[in-house]
Amino acid sequence: MKVLHPAIKPFAQHMLEVEPPHVLYVEQSGEPQGIPVLFVHGGPGAGTTPDDRRYFDPQIYHIILFDQRGCGHSTPYGSLEKNTTDALINDMERIRQFLGINKWVLFGGSWGSTLSLLYAQKYPERVMGMVLRGIFLSREQDIRWFYQEGASHVFPDYWEEFCLPIPEDGRENLIAAYHKRLIGDDELARMAAAKHWSQWEGQCATLNPNKAVLERFTNPHVAMSLAQIESHYFMNRCFIEPDQILRDAYKLEGIPSFIVHGRYDMICPFDNALALHRAWPGSELMAIRDAGHAACEPGITDALIHAGEMISRAVTRPKT
Repeated sequence: MKVLHPAIKPFAQHMLEVEPPHVLYVEQSGEPQGIPVLFVHGGPGAGTTPDDRRYFDPQIYHIILFDQRGCGHSTPYGSLEKNTTDALINDMERIRQFLGINKWVLFGGSWGSTLSLLYAQKYPERVMGMVLRGIFLSREQDIRWFYQEGASHVFPDYWEEFCLPIPEDGRENLIAAYHKRLIGDDELARMAAAKHWSQWEGQCATLNPNKAVLERFTNPHVAMSLAQIESHYFMNRCFIEPDQILRDAYKLEGIPSFIVHGRYDMICPFDNALALHRAWPGSELMAIRDAGHAACEPGITDALIHAGEMISRAVTRPKT
């Protein structure tokens, strides 16, 4: 079974000004003349980690990580101003232009798969390959599954904890109730809501309990940006049209692609991946039988690294 590549450090780091007031953290590692790959993190609002560089062979890939608006090392932290899906797509294109890259591979998981798909549908000529994990189509049914009714029946004990900050008479729309608290003036209420929101996601992310995953999700810095930005996007249905991704999947035809999805993913159920695969001509679906949602689960890590190797053979290495 394949495991993460050894840890590496960036050879360049940037604070890239985009639409005011936002400044994005962007880093480069690996082989500068290698195949450009953009790591698109999840959430929205989760940010990147040093381990995200390790899914790629640093002798083959020019690895690019960035923190989306309002999270990670990007500033201003937690900002919801001008924080929309179209804005994030524009940021990705701005990064490509800033780095002087003609085409790149997109590597995205969960919300990162959503954003990668939307970018590729807008700029298919700029995408040479895609590796996507834990597909999230951002449909009403997908949001409702995890934040109103669905996963609640699989993890009823964790669900009780998730609901604690919200009075019983306010639970008919939990996203709206959480959003109200997360953007309110009461700092203690914001912190409590962020902790419970992010803890719910961390508890459900893996097939087997994973202390490291839960600790990252409940880290106060990550929890606050994740909860505030996710609730902002989900209140606005991710700023996309109903079934937009499946409707426009035909635009992706001809792009070498691997879809990696855990069979027991309780955050983004497997039907997301199957629907995308059926709508996307030429895509390859890899169902991981012993995994949930998280990229760090052994079966998913193995499949992602294998997919990256396959993509590297399918695309043309940039000329030096």
